[in-house]
Amino acid sequence: MSIAIRSYRSVFDLERRIYRVDKLRLNPSGVPVRGVVYFAALLLAALLAGATPLLGAAVAVLPWWLRDVALPAGAAALLGAVRIDGRPVHLAAWALARYVCGPSRLLGVRAAPPPVRAWRPRELLLLPGGAEGRPRRLRIRRRVPLAR
Repeated sequence: MSIAIRSYRSVFDLERRIYRVDKLRLNPSGVPVRGVVYFAALLLAALLAGATPLLGAAVAVLPWWLRDVALPAGAAALLGAVRIDGRPVHLAAWALARYVCGPSRLLGVRAAPPPVRAWRPRELLLLPGGAEGRPRRLRIRRRVPLAR
């Protein structure tokens, strides 16, 4: 019996999980490590938001168990389950930030220089002398400012 592997990415793209902590057995399917990291980051963000003057007053209204446990755990579970374009949320957010902050135009794989504005002459006033039946030839002189 053989198994056809179309891509090694599927073989090495394993989700790390925690099945037990010391003698305490966790969920039978395990807790994803990415979810634990998301929970720690969201808990840190909630604690920092509570320490700021303006957000601290709004966050202080929530009970501690909701602010420090339930909301970060729920958001971490949601972020751990969501995949955007097949990528985890943190990688998709990083790619979006690079896209938004990156150059708007590319030339090859580098940022393109800004476009050059074309020179256009000012409007010309043509005053025929009136002595001839046709207009005279036009001659344009470029005035060069004097160096100071």
